[in-house]
Amino acid sequence: MKKNGITRREVIAGIGASSVTFFGSLFSDLSIKLSAAQLPEKKAEFVYCLNTATIRGQRVRLDKIAEIASKAGYQAIEPWISDVDDYVKSGGSLSDLKNKIADLGLTVEGAIGFPQWAVDDEAVRTKGVERAKFEMDLIAQIGGKRVAAPPSGVNRTPGLDLTKVAERYRVLLEEGDKIGVVPQLEFWGSSANLNKLSQCMCVAIESGHPKACVLPDVFHMYKGGSNFEGIRLCSASAIQVFHLNDYPSQPPREQINDGGRVMPGDGIAPLKQIIQYLNEIGGRKVLSIELFNKKYYEMDALEAAKIGIQKMKATVKNALR
Repeated sequence: MKKNGITRREVIAGIGASSVTFFGSLFSDLSIKLSAAQLPEKKAEFVYCLNTATIRGQRVRLDKIAEIASKAGYQAIEPWISDVDDYVKSGGSLSDLKNKIADLGLTVEGAIGFPQWAVDDEAVRTKGVERAKFEMDLIAQIGGKRVAAPPSGVNRTPGLDLTKVAERYRVLLEEGDKIGVVPQLEFWGSSANLNKLSQCMCVAIESGHPKACVLPDVFHMYKGGSNFEGIRLCSASAIQVFHLNDYPSQPPREQINDGGRVMPGDGIAPLKQIIQYLNEIGGRKVLSIELFNKKYYEMDALEAAKIGIQKMKATVKNALR
């Protein structure tokens, strides 16, 4: 029967067509939203930093390393204390270096030294703390923010009491407060003590200091057997600087040493997951490339630095695309 010239069948057909159009559009929009939801949301700010060890084989003075880092496209540098010492011994001025680094648009996000701040021997530890204070002051003079606090001096004999280490780390942090530099608890995969992320987090937590933080490294996490999943359990402030590198499948983990590190993406490390975990915990994350590979020391320093940042950026892009 027709009503106003339209049959019931035509009305039903029209409703069916409209429903298909409506629900088709709805599911299409939903599909797009679901696809977008599968992509990792960018929560962290990644800063690209050159650890001076990566080109130390070329024996370039620290002020020139800053120039190289800037030309290569880095936002920051992480010098070794020995590089700062060598710069001063060669007649360089720390205030001039600070100004130059700033003029190049760089920041000094950290520094690497080896004071024996955690040892049981009180006399040695006292000297170690004094050395740490000297290094923190040195870095502060060039605008530096942090220094590494590795297990130097306690890496040979196992059995170190982590509760005591936490107390000693707090002392270091309190000295850093006076200077304006934060010591970051670093672990070494080959060390007899403080060779895992979990151990360092334990010490950092037990220190009871609000600025306690850790300095992880892809190679050291692998070498010491840390679970990379553990990164997800850290807060944004617990990890501020992260040493980015890679490792090959050979030699095996038990035999590989620092010289076996390779550029990010040239090895088998789960870098995609690592970057995603760092992104997940959020905050400002300084990715500092630290290598000791003689192959890169044979390159032109600027070329090696450029390859490094290209590899780092590609790694982050691959993880977050």
